[in-house]
Amino acid sequence: MIYEKCRDILLRECEQIQNAAFIQKKIRHAVTNQEWNEFEEHILAMNSVESKILELETERENILEIYKSIVHQEAFSHVLDAKGRFYALVSYLPANQRNELTSIYRSLKIESIKLRMANDSLLAYLSGIQETVKDFFALAFPDRCAKTYTKKGMQFSHEMRSMVLNTSF
Repeated sequence: MIYEKCRDILLRECEQIQNAAFIQKKIRHAVTNQEWNEFEEHILAMNSVESKILELETERENILEIYKSIVHQEAFSHVLDAKGRFYALVSYLPANQRNELTSIYRSLKIESIKLRMANDSLLAYLSGIQETVKDFFALAFPDRCAKTYTKKGMQFSHEMRSMVLNTSF
């Protein structure tokens, strides 16, 4: 019974990670094509997927705690991280069940790493664009580039929204 529940949760987690990867591709497309309405919709969808993944991880952790109480083993130490508790769980299962669960778990971790790398590359892309725009404004408007501070000593960010540019130089 523990095996079936754990397998079901892992498969649902894999499905959610695949959904997140698909949405992440849509986010990248929306950013590169400046489709900001679609971008917001994709971010909301990603937040929904994130909450589902968190629920599934909590459910998986609860199953590990239940299994710990069933087998009364010290291998399930609170010192172990989630990965350690998972492998402690599967070590008590028959070989075929252990192999299937560890295979699903590894594919889940690999897909998670791929998604993290895609997110990191998107963040690097956005950071590069932000730095380019900041450097442009620093060169084009050096008088607005100086740092100013509020009365409380916090750095004040210049809002470029109120600036009007002449389109012909």
